[in-house]
Amino acid sequence: MSGEDAPAQQQNAVDQKQETKPTEEPKTETESAPAAGAAEAAATPAATTEKVPEEEAFTYRALVLTGYGGYDKVKLQVKKGKPVLKAGEILVRVKACGLNFADLMARQGLYDRLPSPPVTPGMECSGVVEAVGEEVTDRKVGDKVMVLNRFGLWQEVAVVPAAHTFLIPDGMSFEEAAALPVNYITAYMMLFDFGNLRANQSVLIHAAAGGVGIAATQLCKTVKDVTVFGTASASKHETISQGGVTHAIDYRTKDYVEEVRKISPKGLDIVLDPLGGSDTHKAYNLLKPMGKLITYGTANMLAGQKKNLLAVAKNWYHQFSIHTLSLIQGNKSVCGFHLGYLDGEMELISEAMNTILDLYKQGKIKPRIDSTWHLEQVGDAMRKMQERNNIGKVVLTTEPMPEEEKKEEPKKEDKKEDKKKDDKKKDDKKKDDGKKEEKKDDKKKEEPKKEEKKEEEKKEEPKKEEK
Repeated sequence: MSGEDAPAQQQNAVDQKQETKPTEEPKTETESAPAAGAAEAAATPAATTEKVPEEEAFTYRALVLTGYGGYDKVKLQVKKGKPVLKAGEILVRVKACGLNFADLMARQGLYDRLPSPPVTPGMECSGVVEAVGEEVTDRKVGDKVMVLNRFGLWQEVAVVPAAHTFLIPDGMSFEEAAALPVNYITAYMMLFDFGNLRANQSVLIHAAAGGVGIAATQLCKTVKDVTVFGTASASKHETISQGGVTHAIDYRTKDYVEEVRKISPKGLDIVLDPLGGSDTHKAYNLLKPMGKLITYGTANMLAGQKKNLLAVAKNWYHQFSIHTLSLIQGNKSVCGFHLGYLDGEMELISEAMNTILDLYKQGKIKPRIDSTWHLEQVGDAMRKMQERNNIGKVVLTTEPMPEEEKKEEPKKEDKKEDKKKDDKKKDDKKKDDGKKEEKKDDKKKEEPKKEEKKEEEKKEEPKKEEK
């Protein structure tokens, strides 16, 4: 998320240069760049007697979305050339990056705040300030910061406006810092700026085991006697209950509307809806008078690795729409939230972030890290999140993958392929069994017909005798 066009244009220019001249990439790009830091790369002499300028010798690794589609569309590349800072900008040596649901949608071409490929995704990261541009007075080299930007942060170095950074508090790890901005700002602004959450109110949080879900639950617990309803698969109920969810609901086996009505017949004060489609209708109908529906996503559009046109069409077909008179007569409100469109509101975002960091320092909130992955493993990281197997934040680290782990990767891939083959065999067997059952059923259905024919033939015999 970025309110500035200049960094975006600069990054796109670098991306285009790399895409159009692949032959200029180092032959050992996946090994030499990670092994040597930026300083060593800049100081290395060229093969000729003349030294290569520092800007040209500078290399860094970046994840690049090369096109829309599956997990393999995000590739690790090496970029050349030291980024040039403009007034008000800083250069950050990235340590960790956050993975968000919007990144999954962007990979499929369903998120309009990401420029067209090739482009480096990533809306949040943490790291150390390595250089500052002119007119930057509140950041210095060596500062540990977390960054919020529209895109471009899944790489080893990133140029961002200084105003888009926040100092990391003492005791907070780089992984926690990368997990905090998007999820906690989103949850905070929905609950308190839109929701006006107060004591003794009730809130429904979908995907309560996800990044925003856990952030929202923790923030609800900072207000006295708030009842939290949270949807998640059964295997995650113990964790979210320990984290503050009052009533955990398994959305896969139960109707969450009925479950909420059993406990709170009048309905709810606040519903946070990241799903869209028909679920937004359900959310609105769950509101009690003076209740607030805050919709902030269309997760129902995401079905499978690649864009599912049926899921997209279904979501749009069931899009929620309401007449203002209905709002007036129902004494309800509907709000829409999209952090990506608050580009020019950094003062508003900074105010929310300062409150969030104060709560962290008081020990009232703490990001939960589900897992950390190397940049080389971004496909596995995205898969884990898209298949809803995470509890908390999925984080990418820029630390190069150890050689031993790299050697293990092909073996893991082989195991995955074997598993796919086994699953396919099982599916084929189920289909065959299903066909056999159908044939048996057909045969059973034919039996009565044969009996009827026999009965009819028996009846016909006397008639023939008479003739």
